[in-house]
Amino acid sequence: MGCGALLSAGCAPAGGPAAEPGASPPGPAPTSSGSGPAGSPSGSSQTAPPARGSVTVTGEVAKGLESPWGVAPLPGGDLLVASRDKGTISRVAAATGAVTQIGEVPGVAPGGEGGLLGLALSPSYATDRMVYAYFTTESDNRIARMRYDEQRDAGQQLGAPDTVLRGIPKGLIHNGGRIAFGPDKMLYAGTGETGETGLAQDKKSLGGKILRMTPDGQPVHGNPEADSVVYSYGHRNVQGLAWDEDKRLWAAEFGQNTWDELNLIEPGANYGWPEAEGKAGKPGLRDPVAVWKTDEASPSGIAWAQGSVWMAGLKGERLWRIPLAGAHPVAGPEAFLTGEYGRLRTVIALGGDRLLLVTSETDGRGSPEAGDDRILTLTVR
Repeated sequence: MGCGALLSAGCAPAGGPAAEPGASPPGPAPTSSGSGPAGSPSGSSQTAPPARGSVTVTGEVAKGLESPWGVAPLPGGDLLVASRDKGTISRVAAATGAVTQIGEVPGVAPGGEGGLLGLALSPSYATDRMVYAYFTTESDNRIARMRYDEQRDAGQQLGAPDTVLRGIPKGLIHNGGRIAFGPDKMLYAGTGETGETGLAQDKKSLGGKILRMTPDGQPVHGNPEADSVVYSYGHRNVQGLAWDEDKRLWAAEFGQNTWDELNLIEPGANYGWPEAEGKAGKPGLRDPVAVWKTDEASPSGIAWAQGSVWMAGLKGERLWRIPLAGAHPVAGPEAFLTGEYGRLRTVIALGGDRLLLVTSETDGRGSPEAGDDRILTLTVR
């Protein structure tokens, strides 16, 4: 299965023979500075995972969801789930699968790939009860936080939004949207260039970037530029963010016509778009760690578990496993669940060998069946 995905040497492990004909040219192995504020040491504290893995679907947490996108696990196991097109956040009871709307996010303007996208809980959620959301408005994409008050009536439990960051470019396509708090308790966001390719290389634009900010939306000490939230640039459309056990940041992004990418993110690095797609080997541009044909991936969410990055594919309708030893693949990517659940949007690590997987058949590009969309539980190796 993994032979549809390519490292620098087709399905061979890193350091194998040259790329197959038609493959993106191999580039230099990614490096890790060890000095980034997110903490990216060059070594690994874990044993390399096996070349071959496994995935078992162990249950269904919820079904009948409409355009689910962002997911934030709550203390105790319940989930908050964003509906991209309805602009609402619902709570899913882990024990029963019951879905209860907790509120609507004011100002969401769904359209195309925009709407209510990523969710994240404050690092201080136990005391401040703040839920962060990335969403599209009539004028921009922005990040806001809202207090979640479980004592209020159902449907009215979200407080007024406090805008953390505004002015992220919006479009019918390429809105990015994934947000996550890193090991440093800073807020990271993946954005898109809205189809205006020049934004990705414009360091003054928030489009086509990975952003890093304080929970209040301010630039962080240690960012590449002291007065900017821009952390890395040259991205096309980032919808996957995850950290490994050594606090390295990984990101998945959509390619155009040829190569989707998994990148190891370093502060200030240029990931090439639109000057490069896939492994270009060009001076000054950072090559991806792994690439896929766009019809085999179209990656959205990623998660780290059991020594591997797990990547949800939309058009590819499969879950990819990328086993890594430190910053380097130990084998070619491996595909699971191909075509079994349709488009896959979000994957969440629950600790140990457990993942959550969210389908995306009701996003206007799928073929929904009775019960879609779903949240599944997985056991992985």
